[in-house]
Amino acid sequence: MKRLLIAAVAAALLVPRPASAAAADKTYEQLKLLVDVLGFVQDNYVDEPETQKLIYGAAMGMVRTLDPYSQFMEPEIHREMKTETEGQFGGVGLRLTFKDDWLTVQTPMPGGPAYRLGVLPNDRVVEIDGEATKDMGMSDALRTLRGAPGTKVKLKLERGPDEGPEDAYKTVVVEITRELVKIESTLSLKLDGGVGYLRITEFSAKTADDVAEALRKLKKDGATSLIIDLRNDPGGLLSAAVEIASMFLGEGKLVVYTQGRKADSRQDFTAGAKAPYPSLPLVVLINGGSASGSEIVAGAMQDHKRAVVVGERSFGKASVQSLIPLPDGSGLRLTVARYYTPSGRAIHRDEKNKTGGITPDIVVPMTPEAEAKLYAQWEMIYAKDKKPRSVVKDEELVKDEALDRAVELLKARDVLGALKREG
Repeated sequence: MKRLLIAAVAAALLVPRPASAAAADKTYEQLKLLVDVLGFVQDNYVDEPETQKLIYGAAMGMVRTLDPYSQFMEPEIHREMKTETEGQFGGVGLRLTFKDDWLTVQTPMPGGPAYRLGVLPNDRVVEIDGEATKDMGMSDALRTLRGAPGTKVKLKLERGPDEGPEDAYKTVVVEITRELVKIESTLSLKLDGGVGYLRITEFSAKTADDVAEALRKLKKDGATSLIIDLRNDPGGLLSAAVEIASMFLGEGKLVVYTQGRKADSRQDFTAGAKAPYPSLPLVVLINGGSASGSEIVAGAMQDHKRAVVVGERSFGKASVQSLIPLPDGSGLRLTVARYYTPSGRAIHRDEKNKTGGITPDIVVPMTPEAEAKLYAQWEMIYAKDKKPRSVVKDEELVKDEALDRAVELLKARDVLGALKREG
């Protein structure tokens, strides 16, 4: 019976069909090694092994050799990911990635429990509930972090500068109570001087509609210029990022293109013929937590000289993942292409050379300490018929240097425009 199962596994694994018979023979020979290992383990391991666990482990190990973003997901993790896509899940509110082989915070989710405790982008997660994460896979980390609302999890973090010696890192320990994390993708308000402010926290299926509604409201309220805040936005759906960029470009302009392994796999994503806001003065804010869809929008605006990009260098995630459901409820998230800005810039992070990301037109650096305080005051309190206000008291607020610079740029543009008209 076991041998029949092994043969079935071999047949299931041999899904790719190489172009030549020689390649097929070589692939089968390599797969036979995997099947042989499975057989020896099943027949000789000191304890009775669980076959499905062995298969899942092999799949995880296989995919882990590719890149940090490709991932095999067991059914439970796959279900959680689909739940998150639908808008809410139980957890601590962190987006994670691998950076220099460390499990690393890509961004805390605004308003989530980790965010409120001051967890920062680029914090290394070195322990979860006392278990070291050095060799922990992404799926295991997510399984450990997520759970029923009201339960607690303890994280040991290492925090330090982006560049610097290991001894520059300091240890931070936080105990986080899990919550039902709801994903709010936009926040908008009108600032002084006719400046509209729009923060996009991720690119989900509803984000383009939310942005369109926010822009209509800002215009009705008298906004004559706009700041799009993409700081700590980890990305999301490629289509949503393209839709949002199209609102400001139009004329069929190229927003982004993707290129896979095959030469003929290039796919262009362009704006529509007409944009609802083709000439609205625009500044885009980014930082080290801005990734993927954020970089698509910022890169398109920068290449087409449609906006001034302000802040810090973005994360540098320019890869496209396809989510492939598998028959038993598990799933495969596989990198199938990389995307490029309209001018052909490859912005995917190069860990070895420390390059990648979108470099702002105007760099406004910020210390980790200032960022932590700024994130805390971003959480807003809403009341009927009142302007939103920060949960942080006025006397404890820190200056948002990047936002202030963006406002100055838009106000200066208005002044210079008026001088030109008078001349």
